[in-house]
Amino acid sequence: MKVPVPEVVPPLAALGPVHFIGIGGAGLSAIAKIMLARGVRVSGSDAQDGPALEALRELGARVYVGHAAEQLGDAETVVVSTAVRDTNPEVVAAQERGLRVWPRSAGLAAAMQDRRVLAVAGTHGKTTTTSLLAMALLQAGADPSYAVGGDLAQLGTNAHAGAGDLFVAEADESDGAFLVYHPHAAIVTNVEADHLDHFGTEEAYRAAFDEFVDTIDADGLLVVCADDPGAARLADLARARGLAAVTAGEAETADVRAVGLTLDGGGSTCRVVDAGADLGELRLQIPGRHYALDALAALAMGLRLGFAYGDLAAGLGAFTGTRRRMERKGEAAGVRVYDSYAHHPQEIAGDLTAARAVAGEGRVVVAFQPHLVSRTRLFGAAMGQALGAADDVVVLDVYLAREDADPEVTGALVADAVPLAADRVEFVPDFDAVPEAVVRRARPGDLVLTLGAGSVTQLAPRILALLEQRR
Repeated sequence: MKVPVPEVVPPLAALGPVHFIGIGGAGLSAIAKIMLARGVRVSGSDAQDGPALEALRELGARVYVGHAAEQLGDAETVVVSTAVRDTNPEVVAAQERGLRVWPRSAGLAAAMQDRRVLAVAGTHGKTTTTSLLAMALLQAGADPSYAVGGDLAQLGTNAHAGAGDLFVAEADESDGAFLVYHPHAAIVTNVEADHLDHFGTEEAYRAAFDEFVDTIDADGLLVVCADDPGAARLADLARARGLAAVTAGEAETADVRAVGLTLDGGGSTCRVVDAGADLGELRLQIPGRHYALDALAALAMGLRLGFAYGDLAAGLGAFTGTRRRMERKGEAAGVRVYDSYAHHPQEIAGDLTAARAVAGEGRVVVAFQPHLVSRTRLFGAAMGQALGAADDVVVLDVYLAREDADPEVTGALVADAVPLAADRVEFVPDFDAVPEAVVRRARPGDLVLTLGAGSVTQLAPRILALLEQRR
């Protein structure tokens, strides 16, 4: 459901009780936690129960499973997930009562008021980079607030209402939400066409990032990845508009540069050079070059905000990951099982590179679930090509999320494009049949990776259980 952003976002004290429809999602649950910590009465509903809802109950929210008009209670403001349909009974009732009905972006903007916002945007890597920046600033003693699209492994939560004046926020561009926040400073990890169901064209998508640069405070800062052409272009644009800009990455032209980056299984190591000065070694516990670049962007932001390299590097080095970002789920029968959120061709490629490093001598077996009909229609062939970096691939059917099914757009579009031998690729449209199909392919020493932004994350425990039975 697309909900317009209000012209004026009132302060939290003026919102009255706030009800979240789709409160179990990563975005809305983070906002709800911040509001609860700041004294707002919060209620909400979601289609399914789970750990996110239980955590909110423990914090004092009134949470329902399922949707019904009476669950609005005395709410004065309603925040709606983009996955919710406009026929939802709570949405209908809220509109009939004349309540404020807001998109997620307005709810987050309200939660961030009176703080200096550090927004993390980009096609890929937002959740990891936001998490890294929050952890680095916590280590440096800043006590920032943060709202992230996934739980930080060390802290077990996706949000924190800190005492400091900084607010680290994942700024999602999928529905144009990131144009609402007006940050003091921002990171852009990369810019590559996505979410064309909303933007229509690649040109419009890229133009939204140009507009995002304009929303940054005049005395603020933009940090971009020097290795991504789409992001690097924004640095020149920012400077032309009088805004301070810093590039970070492996490129020789980067202001904050990773030198001698080495990937070693579950982590990476590099030297960090800032404007020609060697600051020291940076050691990360998360796998993959793309995660190292995310960390470097977070480091560059922290350095330009005036925090010490040693503290920032210690925070980054202690970071063990975010839920659903190359998250280790367990091991059985000699097979390691990981889960990750990647759903765009570039993300798939990055995570498979990381998986290959972690697997060592073992093979990489992937269960991939395409996300959204519109994305699969446009990028299904490219998804399949990226999956060719695995040894065996099981492709699920499309996870529909906020869209209706299209019989012409199925997981078969992806499976047919995987450049592996026919016996190495299988399209399994029956969700419940996927664990057995994966386990049938896995051997001791292999790494199994469940990949995608939808319900595929539910399969890791079932795969581990079957592997345990086989052992």
